[in-house]
Amino acid sequence: MKTIGPQNQPELLSVIAPAYNEEDGLVEFVRRIDEVMKGNGLVHEIVFVNDGSTDRTLSIMQSLRAANANITVVNLSRNFGKEIAMTAGIAHAVGDALIIIDTDLQDPPEVIPEMVAVWRSGYDVAYGQRTERQGETWVKKSTARGFYWFVKHLGPVPIPENTGDFRLISRRAAQALLQVPERHRFMKGLYAWVGFPQKAVVYKRHARFAGTTKWNYWKLWNLAIEGITSFTIIPLKLATYIGFLIALLAFGFGIFIIIKALFFGEEVRGFPTIMTVMLLLGGVQLIVLGLIGEYLGRIFNETKQRPLYVLESVAWSEAAKQSAEGPPPNELRTPASRSVG
Repeated sequence: MKTIGPQNQPELLSVIAPAYNEEDGLVEFVRRIDEVMKGNGLVHEIVFVNDGSTDRTLSIMQSLRAANANITVVNLSRNFGKEIAMTAGIAHAVGDALIIIDTDLQDPPEVIPEMVAVWRSGYDVAYGQRTERQGETWVKKSTARGFYWFVKHLGPVPIPENTGDFRLISRRAAQALLQVPERHRFMKGLYAWVGFPQKAVVYKRHARFAGTTKWNYWKLWNLAIEGITSFTIIPLKLATYIGFLIALLAFGFGIFIIIKALFFGEEVRGFPTIMTVMLLLGGVQLIVLGLIGEYLGRIFNETKQRPLYVLESVAWSEAAKQSAEGPPPNELRTPASRSVG
C-alpha cells in the first residue's frame, strides 16, 4: 500500500474522474469535491482522465491543475471509452482508497464521506446503489432493470442491481483490478469479480449538472453485450439447447408426417409452412453464428496483446510527487507517454 508522507498522516483519497467532452461541469465538479473533502477533514487528490475530448475539457483540466496542485491530469491519445479511461485513472492514483465518480455530478460527491466510513469499518468496496434515477426516461430505467436481472441470474458473479461506476475501492482492490489484463473490460463486472468485502451505500441519483449524456441507446446496447459476453458463456449454452429443442421438434414432426402419409394416404402439402420453417431455422442459425462471432472477436482482440490505452501526457499532482514510492509505475503505459510538470 502506498503511503503519503509520515505514517501518522491521514489517509489519502484519490478521486478518479474520467471525462469525455465535459467542459461545462468541470469547475463545479472540483468545487463540490473540494468542499466535501475539506468539510469532512479528508485529504485527497483528483485524478482527471481526458478520454480524447474534442472540446475544451483538456484545457480546463490543465487550468484547474494550475490553480490546484493536488490534481493529476491523465491525457489519453484518443477516445478509448469510459471503461479504459477508468482503468487509466486507477493506474495513476496514489491514494490509500480510490473513488470513481463521473464529472457530470449525477452521482453526488456528498455521498463520499459515507463511503469512506464504510471503508474504514473494514470493507474494500463501498458501491453506490441508486434508489432514484432522476433525469432518465422510463425506457432507460426499464432496460437497465432487465439487464441487471439477466446478469444476476445468468452470470457467475452477481452484479448488484442499480449500481454504476460510482464507488470507493481500497488499494488492494485497485491493485487486483490492474492485474486483470483483458481488453474488453466491463468494469461493473470486474469490481464484483475481484471479490473482497463489499457493501452498498444507497443514494438518490441526480440529473446532469450540465451538458448532455454521451450514452445513447446504441452505446448502451453494446455495453450490455460487452458485459454479458465478458462474464458468461450462457448465450452459447442457450444456443445449444435451442438447437437441440428444434431438432427434437423437427424429428417428431417428421415422424408425424410419415405416419399420416402411410396410414391416411394424404399428400404432403403446405408450401407456406415449409417456407416459414426454413426462414425460422435460417434466422436461428444466423443468431447462433452471431453469438459465436461475438466470442471469437473477443478472442481475436485479446490475442493481439495491444496495450489498453496510449498516453499523450501525464501531469502529476503534488500528492503523487510526494508519495513515499513516487508516482506509480504503470505497467499499461506505452513508450508514447510523457510526463508534464
